[in-house]
Amino acid sequence: MTFRLLALDIDGTLLKPNHRLAKETKEAIEYVKEKGVYITLATGRSFPSAKKVAKALKLEDAYLVTHDGAFVASELESPIFERRLDSERVYQIVDILENYHCHIRLLHEKYAIGNKVRIRHHLIARMNIGVGDPLFYPINYVDSPSHHLIDQPLTVPKIKAQFWNEKERQDAMEEIKETIGNVHMTSSAEGSLDIVDGTVSKAKGLQILGRKLGISLQEMVTIGASENDEEMITQAGLGVAMGNASQDLKNVAGWVTRSNNQNGVGYAVKEVFRKQLHPAVYK
Repeated sequence: MTFRLLALDIDGTLLKPNHRLAKETKEAIEYVKEKGVYITLATGRSFPSAKKVAKALKLEDAYLVTHDGAFVASELESPIFERRLDSERVYQIVDILENYHCHIRLLHEKYAIGNKVRIRHHLIARMNIGVGDPLFYPINYVDSPSHHLIDQPLTVPKIKAQFWNEKERQDAMEEIKETIGNVHMTSSAEGSLDIVDGTVSKAKGLQILGRKLGISLQEMVTIGASENDEEMITQAGLGVAMGNASQDLKNVAGWVTRSNNQNGVGYAVKEVFRKQLHPAVYK
């Protein structure tokens, strides 16, 4: 099989634990791009945040699979696919989440709305959920998102909540599952609950992108580290789990690379694509 597209998760995959891009990672991506392999990012991040990372990798014109597959675009104003949670489900989900101790973020493709949360010593805090997102597009903090939505109904590609208690997270998931139909819930980090429309996933976003480019899922290599990467890892021609991924994700991956602290993306690119592009050298 000749692989023609490389899809990369961002957090826990492309970025090191200090949230920086390694020089080796940039060089590996530039190498396969020069050889005609299409590079995309498949991330739970918002489009503006993913676009910043893409620019750092010199992928300015690439189509990006963002919001866990709910928003696929190369430019903000002209997506090739978007699937939003309608205003009624957004309100219902937020109304449920407000019964639990969590930070809620309504992630529009242009901005976000978040609640102020009460933490230790009864301080009201603004929480930065999703490293980098607050730097790249506006976030409006409100006391009660549900009250805000009554006055200003909103459709969004994704809702994200951060919990500090796993039982509460599980209880919230169960209540949402029983109450609201056709949503897809995953996790992108410890304690997170990421909610999109039930027809949405990174794998489906890549399938849509592949149809536009004339590339099948079997011609794709996907690399990820979190629960929300499982579908794209199991459905791609080669799904790669990072060394820092959970054991569950490693178990379903076609291959496991090194961790994001050990240049796992660069190592995977070398092992997969350089052998493909120069087979005689690696016989």
